[in-house]
Parts: sequence; structure tokens; C-alpha cells
Amino acid sequence: MITANRKAPKLRLGKSEWVVLGLILVYSFIPVVGGLIRVLELAGGPQIAPENPRALLAPLPIILHILSSILFCVVGAFQFLPSLRRQRPAAHRVIGQVIAVAGCVSALTGLWMTHFYVFSEALQGPTLYWARMVLGTAMIGLIIWAVIAIRSRKVFHHSASMVRAYAIGQGASTQSVVGIAWIIVIGSEATGPLRDALMIFAWVLNLLIAEILIRSIPRSAKRPHKKWSPPAIPLPTPRNET
Repeated sequence: MITANRKAPKLRLGKSEWVVLGLILVYSFIPVVGGLIRVLELAGGPQIAPENPRALLAPLPIILHILSSILFCVVGAFQFLPSLRRQRPAAHRVIGQVIAVAGCVSALTGLWMTHFYVFSEALQGPTLYWARMVLGTAMIGLIIWAVIAIRSRKVFHHSASMVRAYAIGQGASTQSVVGIAWIIVIGSEATGPLRDALMIFAWVLNLLIAEILIRSIPRSAKRPHKKWSPPAIPLPTPRNET
């Protein structure tokens, strides 16, 4: 008798996949923890991070931005695992749908805060303002194009667009690393135009790494996947009767 409820085999990841997943999660640690601390403070918890008057005046955008960014960066890390795509294609699609929505929410709230929050020149100059506006808009466009591409079975274009969007979304992680490295080397925190330049540099670095990763995508993925159709069955040719 065949039982209907069969347990699916466990997802098995290669050593290199565990390394990649671990590196991305560790890399995201600082903005994730910092964001969660801010959300807890806005929810009435004890104040740990420096006070942010903008968040107190309009907390909803920053809460949505933090939670959606964490979802996009942490859950999105699993999309880099080839074993997940091969062994759990349905899970890969569901995760993709979740992070597509999360990425758009993250970018939209980021655009809202960039435009409507009041920043001092020490925290955001004109250059950083326009960089955030351009990159936030680009992130939304890349995610939308990735969805369109996968519906058209253009796997390479889908993967390339999501890698670029993920690079933009991970900007806070690289900015944290660059900022800490600057403090260690120089001995003081960067402010003003120098801070803006370091933050933009972090995004540029992420996008350069993204382009290197995109070039490593197998050539087979660069060809559009065509829908399967059954082979044509030859019909018998009619005989001419005399």
C-alpha cells in the first residue's frame, strides 16, 4: 500500500554553500541588530542606541524600512544557494516572492525617509540625497524587471537583476564595515561630505562585486528557457490509389 504522506528529503547544502550563507548572515549582523534595537525602542523598550528625533516624529516608515530590509537581506541570502533552487524549487519561488515584496517596501520607505526626513549636513548632503534617490528607484526597477524576466523564463536576466538589487539592499552592511574600518584607521568618525563619499563608495563596491558574480553565472542560464512541448508525431502519408 502506498502512503500519501511521504516526507520530502532533507535539503542538503554543500560546504561552499554553508560558507556563503554564513558569510552573508554574519555580514548582515550589524545593521540587523542595530535595526532591531531601534524597533524595540520605538515599541516602548529601553533606549540603547542614540536618540533619533526623526524616528520619534514619524516612526512607521523607519519601522517598515528596518523590518523589510532585514527580511530582504537575511531571507534573500538563501536565494544564493544552488541546492535550494534544485531540491526545493517551490520554496525558492515562495522566498523569491517574499523578498521581492520586502525589497520594494524597503526601497520605497527608504525613498520616503530620504525625501521627507530632515537631515543635517553632517548626516546627508545633496550628493548622498541624490545617490539614495537614484539607487532606491533603481532597486525597485530591478526587482520589477526580475519578476517580469522570470515570468518570461529569462533566468539569467532574472538572476542578474536580483543580484544587483540585493547589492543595493546590502548597502547598510558595507557602510557599517567601511565606517568601522575608517574609525580604526583614522581614529574618528567621518562626517559631512566625507561621510557621504564613504557611504556612496560602499554601494559602488557592492555593485562591482555584483557584476563579478553575474559574470560567473553559467552560460546555460543565459539562454531563455522555453516551455516544453511534446514531439510532433508524424502522420502517415496518404497513398494514391489508381
